[in-house]
Amino acid sequence: QVQLVESGGGLVQPGGSLRLSCAASGRTFNTYVMAWFRQAPGKEREFVASITSSGKNTRSADSVKGRFTISRDGAQNTVYLQMNSLKPEDTAVYYCAAGVTWGIRSTGYDYWGQGTQVTVSS
Repeated sequence: QVQLVESGGGLVQPGGSLRLSCAASGRTFNTYVMAWFRQAPGKEREFVASITSSGKNTRSADSVKGRFTISRDGAQNTVYLQMNSLKPEDTAVYYCAAGVTWGIRSTGYDYWGQGTQVTVSS
C-alpha cells in the first residue's frame, strides 16, 4: 500500500514556474514507477510525465516537453514535477500516481494522490 500526498500547486502568471511535490508513504517507494497526470474542467485525465523506479528513464507528453521535468528522490520518498514557462492551458488539477508498469494510461497506475490545483492566469 502506498499513500501519496501532492503539494506545491497554486496561482501563477503565464510564463512563470511552479514545482509540485508528491510525498509517498511506505518502504516500497523505490519499486514503483511514478507519474503525474492532470485533469482540466470538462476534460479527461491526461498523462503529463513519468519516471521509472530507478529514476534513469523519463517520458513526458508532447504538450509539456521542454517545459516540465519529472524527478524523484529515493531518500525522501518524493517525486517532483518542475514546471516552467507555464501557459493558461496548463491549468488543471495535477495528480501523482504510482504503479508497476511504465505506461501513459491512467488505468496502469494503482495508487493516486488527492490532487493539487494549478492555475495559470494573469
